[in-house]
Amino acid sequence: TSSTEGMDAYLFSSIPQAIVDIGSIDRIQSGQNTLLFEKARQREKKQTMQRNNGIPLLNDKRSFSLIFRGAKTLDLMVDEGGDREEILYILNSIVTEYGNAKVKVGNEVLLLRYIWNDVDRDSSDTINEKEMGKLLNRINFQGNEKNHSTDYRKFASTLGLSKEQRKAGLTFDQCVTLLHKTKRDTFRVKPVTQLFYDMFGQFMSNMKIRKKVSADSFLNKFLRTVQGEENRSINDVMQIFSGLHELELADVANHITQANYISLEHFEAYLLSRGNDIFDPKRERYSRSDMTKPLSEYWINSSHNTYLTGHQLTGLSSVEMYTKALYRGCRCIELDIWDGGKDEFTGAPIPIVYHGHTMVSKILFEDIIKALQVFLMVNPKSYPIILSLENHCSVPYQQVMATQLKSILGKQLYVPEESSLNGPLPSPLQLRGMVVLKGRRPIGTTDDYDTDSDAAEDDMTEIQSVWTEKTSVSSKALKTVKIAPELAKLTLFHGSKFKTWDESTAAPAHHMHSFSESRVSSLCKRGQSHDWILYNQTHMSRTFPSGTRIDSSNYSPILAWSTGCQMAALNIQTPDESVRANDGRFRENGGVGYVLKPPMLMTKEETEPRPAHLVVKILSGSCLPKPGGVSTGECIDPYVKISLFDCDDGKDVELNQTTNVVFKNGFSPIWNFEDSFHFHVKNSSVAVMQWTVWNKNSLPKDDEFIASASVPISCMRQGIRSVQLFDENMTRSGAFDFASLLVLVKFEQTPDQQVEI
Repeated sequence: TSSTEGMDAYLFSSIPQAIVDIGSIDRIQSGQNTLLFEKARQREKKQTMQRNNGIPLLNDKRSFSLIFRGAKTLDLMVDEGGDREEILYILNSIVTEYGNAKVKVGNEVLLLRYIWNDVDRDSSDTINEKEMGKLLNRINFQGNEKNHSTDYRKFASTLGLSKEQRKAGLTFDQCVTLLHKTKRDTFRVKPVTQLFYDMFGQFMSNMKIRKKVSADSFLNKFLRTVQGEENRSINDVMQIFSGLHELELADVANHITQANYISLEHFEAYLLSRGNDIFDPKRERYSRSDMTKPLSEYWINSSHNTYLTGHQLTGLSSVEMYTKALYRGCRCIELDIWDGGKDEFTGAPIPIVYHGHTMVSKILFEDIIKALQVFLMVNPKSYPIILSLENHCSVPYQQVMATQLKSILGKQLYVPEESSLNGPLPSPLQLRGMVVLKGRRPIGTTDDYDTDSDAAEDDMTEIQSVWTEKTSVSSKALKTVKIAPELAKLTLFHGSKFKTWDESTAAPAHHMHSFSESRVSSLCKRGQSHDWILYNQTHMSRTFPSGTRIDSSNYSPILAWSTGCQMAALNIQTPDESVRANDGRFRENGGVGYVLKPPMLMTKEETEPRPAHLVVKILSGSCLPKPGGVSTGECIDPYVKISLFDCDDGKDVELNQTTNVVFKNGFSPIWNFEDSFHFHVKNSSVAVMQWTVWNKNSLPKDDEFIASASVPISCMRQGIRSVQLFDENMTRSGAFDFASLLVLVKFEQTPDQQVEI
């Protein structure tokens, strides 16, 4: 870290010699694009002015950050003369090597490795009887403390450990074995064991209890029948078996050496693995061939008021939020730009970004564009990043914006040729690695320009006026705006006012509309969904949350998607169920932020949505962490909420069902797996199912979010499946790297349904 005089105490927390967990690192990024660095630059600017020497102490070229689970950061700056790039290369190599190695380790073993140093406080490489209680609490496996002590002593005796050895403690491998035995010997029948016997028979031909299954049985009695994977071959099975035989499992596991057989433990490991994920890998996999259509044929991962960290009227603005949004997969981000002050030395205008006429803090437009350039430098093959410019600036400030865009982004800024504006929109592949502007295209004065503010005029309420500044802008002044030619010619998408669908469809393809969530609902209720679908086949639409959502809550994007709307913008700074549904939608196609709309939204004829009927059983959980992934606190009492986000007849539909609560066990909870949850899906092309694990508290309002996963119905696989769980930042690292549910999903048809998922 930097040791610059007077700065290090402010810039960085004092970092004692400690262990940085590689498994918790989500990414490593260059530069100073975190909130801590932003605050450090502001502090440095004041101190530089006080010293009056103009010498900056912070150096962007020497700075980098470790991002943990998409949220917490460790922000560092190498000493002068140090080689940042070498450090980044070494760190990235370690993270990559860890990722390659962990796939050969069973989840329970990996979890124990993850928490080992937290529990083994004396660094003895053993866990004694006292520390065993801490270990069990850490993995959320409480049970009866007396039983744990008894189990510990019995196990130590079985191993033939002397009194001194028992006092010294168990080794890592011995702890893994003890945990496996404790979980295996529970009084409840494990659903995996029951399924294993149901599918393959409890007894083998020699009448002994079944302990293994052959490749042929695995293929024909499991993959092709229960899982519905009819195209699987025996070669596929042998490849699966090979990987399972390489897994590091507990010593107590029934080890099978024959290549064409696996044990019950291997079978359980496969069920909980990424390879058995409920999200269809064919749909999750990136497809370059799908990126050649015009932009209007895609759903695009979109963010609203991207600069905000929280509250719409009193919160902080941060450049870091743009980096977070981009790494979360957003490819349309929003900037509200206003006239700021002027440079005290040059007198040049300084465009700023904030939520106008509120008390939120202000950030520089230029800093945001620099952050985009850094992102594109690290991710040059990103599909186009669309900047939705809510431009409230006067012409001189617009001219500065144009200059900054060109000078910072250079060739990465897409500048449309006038002749190209008469045809269809370009494809994501054509715009790969580029920044595209949405704003005002016509040069001169116009009254046709449409901002979010204009689109939401009918959606505003008195609650906002309480927070506005004394000097407000009159609505009449917003009716006509002057557009700087320098900025206009850089812009592809021109936001225009909606009048009628006929007029809108006849307009050039680069003209587009913005609609508030209430307008989306009213248009659909008035039976205009099909007209909107047709418009969206060649033109673009963006929807955004109501202005009354001052707490940055969200609307469901499902209804907007059902009309073919490409950009359903959400407050992604609020990790609620709508954002999680959005995360699930954009897992498709490799998480690149662009997903081809389904065929039903690209036909000229009005098409009835495809229904489906799902039966879901929640069987068990594995390695569930405490809320927030913290290492301290009581053992969790988990339950699962299953939600279906759907739409029907121009209205949003949400169905929710919950399991029972399992007390004091997040390590291997078993719910009432005989319970079945039925869901009738109205529109399987857009509907999303969400599994959320909550920690039960005395009051329902105090229940704590643990982890979640969302899967579009069109991307869901039937059978006994693993649901890989994510934290609130949509990352699977640290304590969340091992968390999963085991579920049974069946697609059932009613006589009047012809379902194609």
